[in-house]
Amino acid sequence: MKKIADTILEVIGHTPMVRLNRVTKGVKGTVLAKIETFNPGNSIKDRMAVRMIEDAERAGKLKPGGTIIEGTSGNTGMGLAIVAVVKGYKCIFTTTDKQSKEKADALRAFGAEVIVCPTNVDPEDPRSYYSVSSRLEKEVPNSWKANQYDNLSNSAAHYEQTGPEIWDQTDGRVTHLVAGVGTGGTISGVGRYLKEKNPKIKVWGIDTYGSVFKKYKETGIFDKNEIYPYITEGIGEDFLPKNVDFEVIDHFEKVTDKDAALMTRRIAREEGIFAGNSAGSAVAGLLQLKDQFTTADVIVVIFHDHGSRYLGKMFNDEWMREKGFFEKSGMTARDLVASGVSGELLSIESRERVAAAVKLMSAHDFSQISITRDARLVGSLNETHLYAQLVTDPTAKDQPVESIMQPAFPFVDISTPVDLLSTMITPTTPAVLVRDFKTDKTFIITRSDIIRVLV
Repeated sequence: MKKIADTILEVIGHTPMVRLNRVTKGVKGTVLAKIETFNPGNSIKDRMAVRMIEDAERAGKLKPGGTIIEGTSGNTGMGLAIVAVVKGYKCIFTTTDKQSKEKADALRAFGAEVIVCPTNVDPEDPRSYYSVSSRLEKEVPNSWKANQYDNLSNSAAHYEQTGPEIWDQTDGRVTHLVAGVGTGGTISGVGRYLKEKNPKIKVWGIDTYGSVFKKYKETGIFDKNEIYPYITEGIGEDFLPKNVDFEVIDHFEKVTDKDAALMTRRIAREEGIFAGNSAGSAVAGLLQLKDQFTTADVIVVIFHDHGSRYLGKMFNDEWMREKGFFEKSGMTARDLVASGVSGELLSIESRERVAAAVKLMSAHDFSQISITRDARLVGSLNETHLYAQLVTDPTAKDQPVESIMQPAFPFVDISTPVDLLSTMITPTTPAVLVRDFKTDKTFIITRSDIIRVLV
């Protein structure tokens, strides 16, 4: 590297490798973290942002004075925004309401326009951040959509840069690569390079519950039943990006939102490394796989981004309590499920008639049910709202359920304390869905369920 860089873009890459000591205690072998927070945008996405833009320039897709459009959770947008500042482009980014406020604020700091879209809609839905960004590319003159999910310049950047760095920093001794999988560019590009150097290297992807990757890898089935809302940021998807090379990735390991959040905090407090949510997921997944390692192994874990992006979430005690991620004594949702107080989730497809929903609720004596679309949870319906709709318009019984459905019930982990559940159930949110990841079942808890155990 030059002693003095001509622009900030020249200092992207060449990030340090740091040994992990405390959070990986008990893991055989050497565990090394590739700290991508040292990039100018504080994330690994800077690498592929430069590559995607420069490839688009060479192909004539991005012209001087043009506008870069992208759907992003924040980190890719930051990388693109930095490059845009240096090269003189405008930026419009779409993101989801699941992402932290800090990420959107950071994008705006670089002069980008940020449009927030709903999370819990299908990618094909015109309101999704994928669809909105595609529409804007057609409407905005002289614009280009980066399309990080399917743009293979993403994985190429890591094949040509990140992979060789890891090989060089470990003197070729790396035996395992562990990384969260979102767009798939990092793990696929790095993994392909490392396997070309040594085919015995194992590439393990970290997935989250609510994402489709793991089951697709293991069965070849794209199962929409696997898709539901989750909190973890930066990994997992409800579709299959072209950058995810399932041939390169040997195994996917799923990590719960809670375990990812708690480990994200532990990394800062026990290693002194201020990393983001996907790093917490990656280390938590590594610990779940610790019996697979030997003392001779050298495991490299990718730390994708910086903890400052999550100050309002994983590093906020109040937010952690609201999500039920802090352990508390007393009865939990697991106790309600075990005692039979709560029932397994009852749902109906959104295209079914309202009359069918009434019949289903009556047959099972349920006051509320969940609404699905192609087996994916998209809404809910409770008897109070249903009654009001039918009284106002009796013909509503012949309409599809989706025409009168309400927002989907929130998801919580089965270890969530009952006293926290009681605060989440309100007049506008009459039920909470509880996910038991070990049994792969979802249960519904209502106000009456909680009353029965409190009296």
